[in-house]
Amino acid sequence: MFKPLSMQRIELSLLKEDAPHAALLLANYGSFDPEISEILPEQFPELPGEAYRLEYSETRTHLDKILAHYEIDVPETVDAPMQTVTPQQLTETGVWLKSVWGKCSEVQEGIHRLSEEHRHASQLLRALEQFSDINIDLTLLQKKSSLLDVRIGTLPRTNIRRFEEALALAGFIAIEFSTSEEQINVVIAGPAGQTQEIERILQAAGWRTMEIPAEFHGSPDEVRRELSENLARLSEQQAQENARRLAEPSKENLRERLLDAAHILSRAAPYAELAGLMRGRGALASMSGWIPVKQLPQLKKMLATSFGDRFVLLVRDPRADERLRVPSAIQHPGWLQPFASLVLNYGVPRYGEIDPTILFAITFVLMFGMMFGDVGHGATIAFAGIMLRRRLGQYSTLAITIGLSSTVFGLLYGSVFGFEHLLPALWISPLSDPMRMLGVALAWGVAFILLSGMLTIRNRIADGRMREALLDSHGAAGLLLYLGLLSAGWQYADSGRTGMAPLLAVCAALAIMFVHSWQQNRELATGERLLIAAIEGYEASMTYISNTLSFLRLAAFSLNHVALSVAVFTVANMLQSTGYWVTVVLGNIFILGLEGAIVGIQTLRLEYYEGFSRFFGGDGRKFRPLRLGNKLVASG
Repeated sequence: MFKPLSMQRIELSLLKEDAPHAALLLANYGSFDPEISEILPEQFPELPGEAYRLEYSETRTHLDKILAHYEIDVPETVDAPMQTVTPQQLTETGVWLKSVWGKCSEVQEGIHRLSEEHRHASQLLRALEQFSDINIDLTLLQKKSSLLDVRIGTLPRTNIRRFEEALALAGFIAIEFSTSEEQINVVIAGPAGQTQEIERILQAAGWRTMEIPAEFHGSPDEVRRELSENLARLSEQQAQENARRLAEPSKENLRERLLDAAHILSRAAPYAELAGLMRGRGALASMSGWIPVKQLPQLKKMLATSFGDRFVLLVRDPRADERLRVPSAIQHPGWLQPFASLVLNYGVPRYGEIDPTILFAITFVLMFGMMFGDVGHGATIAFAGIMLRRRLGQYSTLAITIGLSSTVFGLLYGSVFGFEHLLPALWISPLSDPMRMLGVALAWGVAFILLSGMLTIRNRIADGRMREALLDSHGAAGLLLYLGLLSAGWQYADSGRTGMAPLLAVCAALAIMFVHSWQQNRELATGERLLIAAIEGYEASMTYISNTLSFLRLAAFSLNHVALSVAVFTVANMLQSTGYWVTVVLGNIFILGLEGAIVGIQTLRLEYYEGFSRFFGGDGRKFRPLRLGNKLVASG
């Protein structure tokens, strides 16, 4: 629970004819993460399942498209015999699915054509709105006449008067039919033969010609009626086509045959996936991967039962140079899943690295409660987590736990929906002693950073980076520096002076880090080495100080919570009874929503940047065991 499961690498060699059955067994086994074989290509140059993989890929694509076309969901669990899928079965399934997809694609083309026609008619109907204020045959505005020049367009409202005057001089009239605050829609008409003069007037006035679709024949009302009828007809045709499409699987047992095909492909998937990683030579095939150590006896028993002595299984522990390649298999109880998801958002633990999920869960819940301590608000969050557990899924546990933490700290602070005098504080009211709250926040931050530092040392030792674990600014030398700075600061705050021991600890730590940096950069010039070492020492000191001060936000937000409540009640006290309670209720909703979200974000920030960034690499490889396709579980 505190670190990924111990893993071993296996190399399984067996007859090629047994490889599909072995792949199916390993998929049902559920604890084998495949990886490319370590056997040299010269020794095993063949890819025995490549043709099978290509056939599977094409068949799988057709099946997915067909299932999406008919809106058929494949069940996640199904009882099916543990039988391998031969190349002939896969080919036959592929041929049948290809023929089914040919029919589906024709139907889809028809549905797509209807959809495009419907979309085009809807666009025309929207375009018609700009002509709704005129009662004229729109066909006349589209035709060119040798006697009459008719145009339709828009121009800025500020130009309309001068525009009309200029048109009148040219013998044209202007009819306004739709206006807005800035633009006016206008129809102009006049004798033909003055094209150049009219073009000059239009350009000077900022005229923009309105295009009339060729489909508009008749008055706007007639066009609207025609388009509406066309839309209704297209909608009915679409509904009929969709009804026929969804009813099709019930004919000739098509649904059952498609589900059978899905089951076949689910059993073919493991061998198809292994085909790209498997190597072969003659009658032999070899496949490699990782399994948890505790699962090895079950694997050996399963292989012996299925293949007798027709296999060779080589097992070894991970090498130091491949730790980043080893998958991290992590198991958590259900209540930890939401916290594990937040950890995985940052990264996957390396193999052998401490899994911070439990520590993250405990510290996250406590810090949220400390910053948002209120019995009423906490109970509301917990109640919401219970009532919305189906919608929230696994995150309902997170809501319930932080709500309970907020409730507990609310009892310690004596706060209920911002009322500070309904309950006696079991510990302290934040505003009554702010300095004490700041001291508690600093103490929490110191403990948090010290724990992170020790975890960093442990992880680096596990990675074989002993030098960094001892001499780096985030290793033992960094912890010595931090302890020296803490001791010096404590003594100065207490007595106004600093003793020799803290100063010696700080100097010794800086010297160690200086030597470590000097040796790491030996290829650089002397001046650069001095500068880098000095900057790293200064940066380490400032980082430890600033990271510690970051935890003052624990106290700051607890004080802010009380201050917001005081502000709400100050406003409420200015109003009558009804206004008082309305203000109190709305103010609490505001605090619960806005401040609750901010506190959650700040808590996550402290975890990620003050904790994870120190000891958690997060660059591991997630354990992805071989599974049956579509998550189907075979039995038998």
